[in-house]
Amino acid sequence: MRKIDPRMERIRKITEILKANKASSIHDLATSLSVSEMTIRRDLVVLEEKNIIKLIHGGAVFNKPSGSIRGLNASRYYVDRDDDLFLDQKIRIAKKAVSLIQPKDFVFLDAGSTTERMCEYLPNDITVICHAINILESIYSQVECNIVFGGGYFHESTLIFESPQTVQLIRENRTNKAFISARGADLKLGVTTSNRYETEIKRAAMESSQERILLIDSSKLGKVRPVFFSDLRDFHAIITDDGIPQEYVDAIRESNIELYIA
Repeated sequence: MRKIDPRMERIRKITEILKANKASSIHDLATSLSVSEMTIRRDLVVLEEKNIIKLIHGGAVFNKPSGSIRGLNASRYYVDRDDDLFLDQKIRIAKKAVSLIQPKDFVFLDAGSTTERMCEYLPNDITVICHAINILESIYSQVECNIVFGGGYFHESTLIFESPQTVQLIRENRTNKAFISARGADLKLGVTTSNRYETEIKRAAMESSQERILLIDSSKLGKVRPVFFSDLRDFHAIITDDGIPQEYVDAIRESNIELYIA
């Protein structure tokens, strides 16, 4: 019988993991396959040379076929570029966010690369309302939960569908938790994003939910983007990573906001 090459078998498993999950951190791959991170890095170089994956900071992303949503013109999607950064932090934040979801919950998932990472860990017994095509695609391909989707005008740079009908749909539904993304958060100038058309959707989702939860990696703390949509104190909880500055830890806790450091 022909002996299986352990390295080729490991590379095959890495490919399967990345294809199923769309991306993974080097740490998670090393843990899953019980090898060192250095070994995983060498295997990923082989896969990148074959154009099967793309190496990014701290991990790898599976190269989607041209028929996928992102494959249509990935260079135009700002969510794609954002996802190349701080992947490990985003995955940890996403996993912590999902851990807060209870059976039968009705949740809102905002547009964004961190909320997209939540999709692969979502339970099946919930209902999700969303308005971004990457979130819809990720949920549909990986989870068997109920989906409420708001359509409208499609913004290619953010993968968001936006319309007065979408805002009305969100306002007419009452969710248990709203997971909100942002492009910046400052102690004085509040929580901001880059596009004005996002703000009404975000505010509607926050006003219609029992719990408002901000998902933001530490690289965005202290950053200010052009469009304000909320104060930090408007959130019940904030989930970030261990790069959070101490002044933000102190200010958030002094405001009686639940802080989760993933």
